[in-house]
Amino acid sequence: MPRLLVVHHTPSPAMQAVLEAVKEGAAMVDDVELVLRPALSAGPADLLAADGVLLGTPANIGYMSGALKHFFDTVYYPCLDATPGLPYGVYVHGTDDTAGALTAIERITGALRWKRVAAPLSLTGAPSGADLEGVRELAATVAVGL
Repeated sequence: MPRLLVVHHTPSPAMQAVLEAVKEGAAMVDDVELVLRPALSAGPADLLAADGVLLGTPANIGYMSGALKHFFDTVYYPCLDATPGLPYGVYVHGTDDTAGALTAIERITGALRWKRVAAPLSLTGAPSGADLEGVRELAATVAVGL
């Protein structure tokens, strides 16, 4: 069964609502194992055992969270040659801007040679019903591509 790894930093109620929508979206796809890992505890073994990854982070001062950056720092060299072509998606939530966080994530995933399988999802302000539906669709899209 394909395994979708969700590496997330979920420090707020808004991010928790988004993570719940991720779970709902992935559950819409049959025969996919969903593995949730907080970014501070996810590591190379988690990534190497996954068939795809969904990254989730708040935007902090124009950048991804330190927790997600720590994940990338932890997995970069151990996984660099083992994960080219890994399907991935990303969602970022910010108060008013997510561009810097998305740019940094795209640079790192590009260096890892991962394959983005869905457009990045940028959420600002309190997540609306439409935002959460977009998150469900993102999770389902990444899951179905495994």
